[in-house]
Amino acid sequence: MAEEPRRTGLYDLHAALGARMVPFAGWEMPVQYPMGVMAEHLHTRAEAGLFDVGHMGQVVIAPRNGDMAAAALALERLIPADVLGLAPGRQRYGLFTNDAGGIADDLMFANRGDHFLLVVNAACADRDIAHLQGLDDITVTPVTDRGLLALQGPQAAEVLARLVPAVAAMRFMDSQIHAWDGAELWISRSGYTGEDGFEISVPEDALRRFAQALLDQPEVAPIGLGARDSLRLEAGMPLYGHDMDASVTPGQAALGWSIPKARRAGGARAGGFPGADAVLAELAQGPAATRRGLRPEGRAPIREGVAILAAADGGEPIGHVSSGGFGPSVGGPIAMARLPAGLPDGATVYAELRGKRIPVAVVPLPFITPSYKR
Repeated sequence: MAEEPRRTGLYDLHAALGARMVPFAGWEMPVQYPMGVMAEHLHTRAEAGLFDVGHMGQVVIAPRNGDMAAAALALERLIPADVLGLAPGRQRYGLFTNDAGGIADDLMFANRGDHFLLVVNAACADRDIAHLQGLDDITVTPVTDRGLLALQGPQAAEVLARLVPAVAAMRFMDSQIHAWDGAELWISRSGYTGEDGFEISVPEDALRRFAQALLDQPEVAPIGLGARDSLRLEAGMPLYGHDMDASVTPGQAALGWSIPKARRAGGARAGGFPGADAVLAELAQGPAATRRGLRPEGRAPIREGVAILAAADGGEPIGHVSSGGFGPSVGGPIAMARLPAGLPDGATVYAELRGKRIPVAVVPLPFITPSYKR
């Protein structure tokens, strides 16, 4: 018998706002509000959108003996990133890899001075936590008494600074603790839309009040998973389970940039993570195929699973769309697919759509210019 989907602490607020709720990664989440996906997307690009991302897993990693360097090195046994070099108050993107070199999950990790805070994908959270609990030198504590919000858009900083003035000075990928109305907020200047913005971990007992305080600001509208997906697609950001999974390597996902020189061959702490031999060899020689951007001709979107072919007739697929849809800010259909690495930008390939082959241009990612606060 299937388990009932879980609900975040904002379920009643979503219902009051008229959200359409859908099952997502074991949770019941808002896919859109009465404004509609297109308007929600454009509102986020123009002003500020508020997302409930409380389905994501938050995990505190603390050193068992107070030694943060030992905790960082422990995490590096699972994450091919420079955890040791991450300064207090800063955050980075990273990956969990498996023994074959595939991506087991992607995550954000922050150095909070005396511990690390990880944010992992909802569908992978239980597996990730079990994975982490196998490490020595750390204690692993899932966070179960907090929600998580994302405030994204060009007005996000101005809006949040009305409630928490100190955030105005934060830079992209800063991670800080600030107070609001008696609640301790864990705030990072980051997000998943290509816009400036913040992710804010809020105690459950203050979650509804804080979300409402943000929604009371004239620039802020509630935004659902539908627009979150089109926003991240325009920003060229991969989604776990679609553009990457346990069978896709960092090089194939175009995420080799997340593996720094220190962890590569010849680096100070080369390898030492699951699948390191395969991952590092592929990065050194370049992957045979990697994630690329696609712009189809016309207005018809090409969606996940659509075959991509090299010629207008004949031949086997050279890849399949991993994410695709309409880009409201771009004004046309956009997609991503893993394609042969030698294809130059501007090359024409073909999407098999309803029995026809539609010309598609291979283009650089992202589709929009990100506007992070550097």
